[in-house]
Amino acid sequence: MAITTTLIGDLPPQWSIADLHDYLGGVPLQRIRGNPPPGFARVADVIRIHDREGRLYELVDGVLLEKTMGYYESRLAALIVHFLERYLERHDLGIVLGADGSLQVLPNEVRIPDVSFICWERFPKRQLPASPVPAVAPDLAVEVLSAGNTAKEMKRKLSDYFKAGTRLVWLIEPTTRTATAYTTADRSQDVAEDGFLTGDDVLPDFKLQLRELFARAGQRQS
Repeated sequence: MAITTTLIGDLPPQWSIADLHDYLGGVPLQRIRGNPPPGFARVADVIRIHDREGRLYELVDGVLLEKTMGYYESRLAALIVHFLERYLERHDLGIVLGADGSLQVLPNEVRIPDVSFICWERFPKRQLPASPVPAVAPDLAVEVLSAGNTAKEMKRKLSDYFKAGTRLVWLIEPTTRTATAYTTADRSQDVAEDGFLTGDDVLPDFKLQLRELFARAGQRQS
């Protein structure tokens, strides 16, 4: 019996590896998984690989991109979860996910924000989905940038988040101890170290000063 495969993404068949690499934002090549072949991966592959290998992959146009995160970036993400959970103890608006919370934000597209907030309105009767990769978009997505992230990759992520219905995205830059808050893919506000990340209309009255975040995280050697 013949085995057939179906291309999932819109990748031109004549593309070279260099074309694919550029399309994915110039991410480090070791993050691009070769099996399933680029363009043929599905959400089920994300789940299967995590179950068998314990590795996290985002899914973009049928291509698997490994999710990587350094210890310091993980520390910052964990603290943001801490501050959000403290806020939610007083304002029961939804749930927070950490850096391994995979979400199917668009059909056959999986993203893994470093921190996610999802409001209760996205969960009928406040019941959480049984799927390990639920089809839901975060209301707030937080990305803590690391050396393996590129500007082009993050621009595509922003576009995907807002296309999916995300209302607020924070990009945290550990090297400069700054951040950028996006309310659309094209509308943003820079946040200096002495400035505040705010929850806008997603998390009303939430404020987190970057100086406090980085102070709690500890000093990283340059």
